[in-house]
Amino acid sequence: MGRSGGPDGPGRGLERSLENRHIQMMALGGAIGTGLFMGSGKTISVAGPSILLVYLIIGVMLFFVMRALGELLLSNLAYKSFTDFADDLLGPWAGFFVGWTYWFCWIVTAIAEVVAIAAYAKFFFPLMPSWIPALACVALLLGLNLVNVRAFGELEFWFAMIKIVAILALIFVGIALVATGFTAPSGAKADFANITRDGLFPTGLWGFFAGFQIAVFAFVGIELVGTTAAETRDPEKTLPRAINAIPIRILLFYLGALAVIMAVTPWKTLSADKSPFVELFVLAGLPAAAAFVNLVVMSSAASSANSGIFSTSRMLYGLADKGDAPSAFGRLSAQRVPSIGLYFTGFCLLGGVLLVYLVPDLGEAFTLVTTLSAVLFMFVWAMILFSYLAYRKNRPELHARSSYKMPAGVLMCWACLAFFAFIVVLLTFEADTRLALMASPVWFAILGIAWMALRGRRTAAA
Repeated sequence: MGRSGGPDGPGRGLERSLENRHIQMMALGGAIGTGLFMGSGKTISVAGPSILLVYLIIGVMLFFVMRALGELLLSNLAYKSFTDFADDLLGPWAGFFVGWTYWFCWIVTAIAEVVAIAAYAKFFFPLMPSWIPALACVALLLGLNLVNVRAFGELEFWFAMIKIVAILALIFVGIALVATGFTAPSGAKADFANITRDGLFPTGLWGFFAGFQIAVFAFVGIELVGTTAAETRDPEKTLPRAINAIPIRILLFYLGALAVIMAVTPWKTLSADKSPFVELFVLAGLPAAAAFVNLVVMSSAASSANSGIFSTSRMLYGLADKGDAPSAFGRLSAQRVPSIGLYFTGFCLLGGVLLVYLVPDLGEAFTLVTTLSAVLFMFVWAMILFSYLAYRKNRPELHARSSYKMPAGVLMCWACLAFFAFIVVLLTFEADTRLALMASPVWFAILGIAWMALRGRRTAAA
């Protein structure tokens, strides 16, 4: 388990300056990914109206993962993130594997988002070389994260606010179109009956199952609040509030938005490769819809990259604290942020800028790497659950004293683990997801070799 004061000694650890509104918005932003804005057309075309059930099931399962995370973090406020309790409850190897895997997940995801920002910037600046907005994004986000953790919180607060406004605008416009009996140029009338007209499973059971392997990627980042524990004011209040609000937010922002989209535009007519957000605003006669949604998607991608910069630097800080990473990553700046870790993350993100410069068309490659990232995120979620099971078995007195107990804890842990196993099986059926799944053991092999070398050095030193 990591030391509460960090490598710089007692009182010089990470600063607890993230307030309740920051944590609430980060939890919300983590539960709303870029996939909702750009990927929902594909999920609807694959699963039809049953996609509502798909998002609901995934949301319920990940809510229980978050409840396990919350109880564990609050059982010992010396835990700075989930790497600390994995280290403490499962063993040093678990903290090493979880910390470095989470770091890799966010590096890959953040690189993909930087490239996405470069692509979407073309809408506004078609003649500008793509590497310029990519580099500007990395420089801006890195600079703001170096100021202090509050600057990160403020930036994430406003990024999340943009997402909320966009989705609420879509829901409002969609309900207005249904209420006024709007008829699209195709002849389809806006009506909530459009959702169930073809039945809940019009693409069959396989279409329903296929929806899971696409939709699960949209929830990547929901666990982000677990990396803010060491920098949160009054975590006993703010963390439960953020986690408990997740189901309502998923119901409103995922299910509400998708239901309105399918009510206004029958699911059969939605294009798989276009954002249904854009299509709905265009139908409503809003000519600025494309610009608006592109701006929203850019901010969503920037939010994800910002989260990646924050979380990877904190993971490196925690790993250095335990001796699982170079000690330089454990040093804090005068602003009490892990500046060396931030610079290293920024350097890694320059790989995304270089890719934009060298390879203009990165669509398939980034589908592969983001799929790989999502597979590894499921590993992190599973390790949170295994840590909870070890906590219930070996620390029953802490569970008995907990004021934030996970409902049906042990039972729901096994249910969630079975669900993740089900998703992994589904990933073997499609060529692109199967390739990413086959690549994931390479990462764990690299980690295994690194862990054995680290353990050998520690044994020799002892």
